Amino acid sequence: MELIVTPSALSCFKGKWGFTEGEMIRVFVRYVSGGEAPFAFGITRDTPHDAAVITVTDFVTFYMENKDVWFLEGKSLKIDSDGEDIEFHFA
Repeated sequence: MELIVTPSALSCFKGKWGFTEGEMIRVFVRYVSGGEAPFAFGITRDTPHDAAVITVTDFVTFYMENKDVWFLEGKSLKIDSDGEDIEFHFA
């Protein structure tokens, strides 16, 4: 299991979202609907309590807590951007 943040996503986070060096960013799973894709990823500034996956990219720490990695089912999560939109890809 791996958490990958692309340079374009990091640029978007720093430029449009205002993330700065030294920040800790939690990637989490949230319920969004009862349809075909009932869960999605969310992002928030937070401090790790029980981190299962951690990656540091240009001095910004991204992590997922143990309680959220079930959604990946052992796969890797790649966070990318398409312009100003953040995209989550897992495989």
